[in-house]
Amino acid sequence: MAKKNVAVEATAESSENAIALHETAGLSQGQIIRKRFFRHKPAVASLIALIFITLFVFSASGIHLGTDQHPITIPGWWKYTLTDIPDTNFCGIAVGCPNWQHPFGQDPIGRDYFALVMRGAEQSIMVMLVVGLIGGVFGTVIGAVAGYFRGWVDAVLMRFTDFIITIPSIIIGAVIGFKFGNLGVVALAVYLGLFSWTGLARLVRGEFLSLREREFVDAARIAGAGNIRIIFKHILPNAMGVIIVAVTLMLAGAILLETALSYIGFGVQAPDVSLGSLISEYQDSFTVSPWLFYWPGVLIISIALCVNFIGDGLRDAFDPRQRRRITRRDLIKATFKKPAEEA
Repeated sequence: MAKKNVAVEATAESSENAIALHETAGLSQGQIIRKRFFRHKPAVASLIALIFITLFVFSASGIHLGTDQHPITIPGWWKYTLTDIPDTNFCGIAVGCPNWQHPFGQDPIGRDYFALVMRGAEQSIMVMLVVGLIGGVFGTVIGAVAGYFRGWVDAVLMRFTDFIITIPSIIIGAVIGFKFGNLGVVALAVYLGLFSWTGLARLVRGEFLSLREREFVDAARIAGAGNIRIIFKHILPNAMGVIIVAVTLMLAGAILLETALSYIGFGVQAPDVSLGSLISEYQDSFTVSPWLFYWPGVLIISIALCVNFIGDGLRDAFDPRQRRRITRRDLIKATFKKPAEEA
């Protein structure tokens, strides 16, 4: 019985390898990655949803950069802005009920809540992208250099990383938000990004410590490749699975951190808004005007879930060690398609 199970496992593994080789024959690395990613249906659906949310938010709200003294604004298609106060709609004891003119309702002073939510979502998405970009670059470079060179370079970089890790992120964010929150969301995101790379750096370092001992790295050294080329051309592509997962977690964490900071009053400062500040400001209106609480929460959860699903799909696409599920149809296709093509 044991021999039979071993034989079945060996046959399954052989069939899986045959399927993988058959599906990737003649394809470049980029084409293989795209094919693996588009096979992951939740990731594709999440990517479409995130693109739609981003385009919808920025086209409705417009683009707002700079500071209060030097604003850079491109208006959107929605007719109301943060400062407009149209006539307030009443329904019983509630103020500003949703209607055709104000689909998300109005806040207690009469401002259009759709304009506020779109502006808040724009701020949160911008923070997420900037923090992910800066933190991803810093964490990857520092972790790669530390893991590849080891020795005193590794010791210095990792002790600095450990020092940053010991400081709670919420405290760093609160200090940064209090000091630089009035400079605009981009400046706040840049400062947050400078402290968000530590977890990624440690993961990349561990991956590089393992990969630098592999045969393909020795072959690259023998062929005359320099350290920079070995790091970024040979080792880094093999570590992309770990990096992609860590960066997507960082993106989701960034939007939640910005929400938490705005909720406690250390994030985006009034008169500007973010999703966290909207939830904080109108949490007492939940029983009377629940729509003031629902829409920011729905957007926060939707964006975070989309980012996590996309990261899962990218991990499977970049990591060649991920094993795929074999179906009966795959076995039949791998067995009979090639002879048919040769005939």
